[in-house]
Amino acid sequence: MTTMVNPGWSKPSNLLFASEIPADPKAFHLALEQAKEFGAKLAIFHAYDTLVVAASETSGIRYYYYQASAEIEYTALNPLAEEAHKAGVDCQVVVRPGLPAEQILHYIREQKIDRVIMGTHGRGTLGQLILGSVAEAVVRTSYVPVMVIGPNVFAARLDHYSTRNVLCAVHEEDRSYTVVALAAQIAFEHKARLVLQHVIRPQERHHTLAGRSLEQMERDLLLLIPINLQNQLQVEAIVVPGDPVDELLYQAKAQQADLVVIGAHHASLFASFSRPGVVHKILTHTQCPVLTVSNLVTELAGEHRKQHAHADEAYMAGVF
Repeated sequence: MTTMVNPGWSKPSNLLFASEIPADPKAFHLALEQAKEFGAKLAIFHAYDTLVVAASETSGIRYYYYQASAEIEYTALNPLAEEAHKAGVDCQVVVRPGLPAEQILHYIREQKIDRVIMGTHGRGTLGQLILGSVAEAVVRTSYVPVMVIGPNVFAARLDHYSTRNVLCAVHEEDRSYTVVALAAQIAFEHKARLVLQHVIRPQERHHTLAGRSLEQMERDLLLLIPINLQNQLQVEAIVVPGDPVDELLYQAKAQQADLVVIGAHHASLFASFSRPGVVHKILTHTQCPVLTVSNLVTELAGEHRKQHAHADEAYMAGVF
């Protein structure tokens, strides 16, 4: 197989830090580390959908003061830009009115962003409706990979952050190799170890195995690695029965993963908010950054699928 990923997805030159106010310090720290590592430009982006209401001194009539809203947001984020400038990073603050997820996605396309970095509070169902919906919308509908720093990521792990162990979740139902190809490319560029993991749910074991042994499935899993990287990486394949979330979280700790790569396809609004799915649980419980790949990213690589038809019946990379 040939490498399918856009070079900017694995080695970004334009980064977007999607920030709330106050900014998530861990997420910003990682965004700054990534910008320094890749020599990338960094946009600190914030969208607001609340308005500052002021009153005219002469008439006493209340009105919406859009400029005041923007000035407040700039004031809150400028110290981050100053820190980035001191670190030698080309950085700017961008503040726009509108729905946050919509504005983030628009800016990604407008400015040809290569990677989004953001935090998530990881609250429960109600908190997800209030706070987590922005992160979820961006993760599931972004045209570029999104790196999420969840609430259980230790700040100490982000100091002088480096990628030595990459864990990639693989699932049989996704019909694209982009997730694995991206994980492999990242591992190659960082000289990191790559672990491919597929979890078979107990109720699907008979259908999934189809007469194969776990060892045979693990050998098939390795066929997803792009041909040009197959002899360039230290790769391990793991196929186990169990709960996808539990097994992935276990392996993330056992393998000392510095980065987890997963697919995240679009979910309906009701499904997203009514119960936490696999992606939500992984983002909120993983103790290292998670790089997510939406189905829109995999569609951008769709023209390459015919090149890999010989392995299409073996495995398809992880979408949850």
